[in-house]
Amino acid sequence: MTTICTVCARGGSTGVPRKNVRQLLGKPLIGWTIEQALAAPSIDGVYVSTDDDEIASVAEDFGAIVPYRRPAELATTEAAKLPVIGHLVERIEADGVEIDRVVDLDPTSPLRTVDDIENAIEMLDDDTDVVITAYPAEKNPYFNMIEQQADGSYGLVVASDAVSRQGAPAVYSMNGSVYVWHRHTLAKGLWGGRAQLYEMPRERSVDIDAELDFTIVELLMNRREGR
Repeated sequence: MTTICTVCARGGSTGVPRKNVRQLLGKPLIGWTIEQALAAPSIDGVYVSTDDDEIASVAEDFGAIVPYRRPAELATTEAAKLPVIGHLVERIEADGVEIDRVVDLDPTSPLRTVDDIENAIEMLDDDTDVVITAYPAEKNPYFNMIEQQADGSYGLVVASDAVSRQGAPAVYSMNGSVYVWHRHTLAKGLWGGRAQLYEMPRERSVDIDAELDFTIVELLMNRREGR
């Protein structure tokens, strides 16, 4: 069974400019994810989709395969991720690789571990179309998340008889860290089939989308490494 890893990293990041190649504890951000993927026993090849020459060069230095430069229409801020993954997978197959499973790792989630990747892959069985990763949500739509109603007043996002955090149903926040599909279920995306959830702790679920996130990740990495 051939399992590939896709890493999608465009050059035009806005929240943190050039974040995919920015140094994080002496290593380009994307390098952390590529090293994790290469260390995962279940992954047979790591492929990067990017429109950026510098990102491509760094990715190749870390051992990833960069088969082409991503087309401009798939490198905009509006471009969805699933078409980017699909485009890369089809290109890899055109080069003669037979793919059974697709693992996508976001380069902005470097706090994941190799065990997180392997555990998520292990959850993908014949009754599952996709495995996603998430952590217990800090806010709950049944308890303390509110929205404006039609009459201008405010109320719970989900009307519920639950009156306490303990009484509210458990909800999760997706962290975008790991996605796993069968090749034949990739076209179903996230919600077109049966999804299963691999739960990660909050301290491994920070997604770098702003300068504050970078600071938090540095602090957590230093703590994890005993610095």
